[in-house]
Amino acid sequence: MAVTESLAEEAHGPAGAVHEGILRRQSARESSARTYARTLPIVPVRARGLTIEGADGRRYLDCLSGAGTLALGHNHPVVLAAVRQVLDSGAPLSVLDLATPVKDAFITELFRTLPPGLAGRARVQFCGPAGTDAVEAALKLVRTATGRSGVLAFTGAYHGMTAGALAVSGGAPEVQAARLPYPQDYRCPFGVGGPRGAELAARWTESLLDDPKSGVPLPAGMILEPVQGEGGVLPAPDDWLRRMRRLTADRAIPLIADEVQTGVGRTGAFWAVDHSGITPDVLVLSKAIGGSLPLAVIVYRDDLDVWQPGAHAGTFRGNQLAMAAGTATLAYVRENGLAERAGRLGARVMEQLRADLGGLACVGEVRGRGLMIGVELVEPEGTEEPAFGAGSAAVGRGGAEFLDHRFATGPSGDGAHGAYDPSAAASGRKPGAHDFGAAPSGGGRGFYDSGAVPSGGERGAHEPGAASFETRPGAYDFATAPARTPRPAAPRLAAAVQRECLRRGLIVELGGRHSSVVRLLPPLTISDEQTAAVLDRLTDAVAAVARDEERHGPHGARGHDSDPCPGPGTD
Repeated sequence: MAVTESLAEEAHGPAGAVHEGILRRQSARESSARTYARTLPIVPVRARGLTIEGADGRRYLDCLSGAGTLALGHNHPVVLAAVRQVLDSGAPLSVLDLATPVKDAFITELFRTLPPGLAGRARVQFCGPAGTDAVEAALKLVRTATGRSGVLAFTGAYHGMTAGALAVSGGAPEVQAARLPYPQDYRCPFGVGGPRGAELAARWTESLLDDPKSGVPLPAGMILEPVQGEGGVLPAPDDWLRRMRRLTADRAIPLIADEVQTGVGRTGAFWAVDHSGITPDVLVLSKAIGGSLPLAVIVYRDDLDVWQPGAHAGTFRGNQLAMAAGTATLAYVRENGLAERAGRLGARVMEQLRADLGGLACVGEVRGRGLMIGVELVEPEGTEEPAFGAGSAAVGRGGAEFLDHRFATGPSGDGAHGAYDPSAAASGRKPGAHDFGAAPSGGGRGFYDSGAVPSGGERGAHEPGAASFETRPGAYDFATAPARTPRPAAPRLAAAVQRECLRRGLIVELGGRHSSVVRLLPPLTISDEQTAAVLDRLTDAVAAVARDEERHGPHGARGHDSDPCPGPGTD
């Protein structure tokens, strides 16, 4: 399949007419609240693994994966077989909360994957089949168990679109939760990033909880994402997560980990909290646990199980097909080591993206964990510091490793970053540049190689007697480091990159502040060859936008501003 295809040809003929007609009717009949359909004017008719085929005959590499729902990609054989087995058995398809063999098998497999500290004393509540309803259930549970009402949440968070979930999300229209700073490097709220920024964020949280005049009474719970997805692909540092766990445990505050998007191997561990070794009191799960079908649950400590019968319910919480597909998915990921592979592959992808895009002024940071990856687009003008270069924390650091330099195996930080060569990408892969069949050069471990994980007996940064963030060997030197001045977010450039990707047959999502982060959420089954193809198309798209920006500037006419696909269906 060619990287680029003729847009003129696809607009004509029977296939093009079907494509245009469906998009036109969608625009006329569906709600104005639709989102993905506006930026991705495609009409999928067939899909398998990473590949989607549209009604117009075009084929795409899907790095959206149903917003992270498709851990095994589209129509994986083990998922189809599990669904067919239920259909052919004559089993009921919807059973409310009644016990069935299908449900029992799902719970058994789910509990097999849980963090050890939770698995032995877990309870599960099946919710309405969406992550946002599971968030509502988690908030209701901790309020019932503690008798308190307030909630601690974080800037940049996304927990769903229902009222309670929105209230604890970063874009909440009203203040109904105490908002805490979420650590990040490039846009650190304290202007320092790295370990020092995470330490300041933790200190702010501790002060807020312990200050009798903070205006924040002891809350019913704290809710956080181990990696903020919609917030811009921001991995929480492991030491910071351990600090949050200890702060909440010491004060009898239940900790809720929202793993709706990060769960089932996405980040390089089965659950993202596994990286830090913490055990949350409540896990919120959806998306991939249903094997591509709607399913949502909360798993929580048994001593929190104090609510009354019917305290949380939902008509479709007994979706048998989703439970069967989910059991097959969970088992396949576990048995085939897909979480560990996602960690290794994701580290290589980020390393390659940093090398390919590091010389472009419109790229602020490449970050992520496992196969949850983001590229932040920034305005090339108006700042003094380069987005990448010697001494920049944006280079050579996966966000989750800021506090543990034992993982750092990326670029050396000496400022030598190869700029992307558009002509090379247009003519084919640079020799060896995107070869994912072998480990990174030098024989070093990848960022998330499971063999590099610290042993359980090693003292965490915030355990008693451990050095603080800023005094650990090799830590960021707050006293001598220059002030951090990130460039303004560039949503227009991110949107242009998304369009250029679509032209090249690559589907990506946007997220982050101002929708300026291009996100990759490929299935965990993506092959090395497919990974190379994704990288070629993405780097080519970013380079095209960067060249156009250099030629025309922010106010000039752009060739890439036209519709990604012809026809009246776009809106």
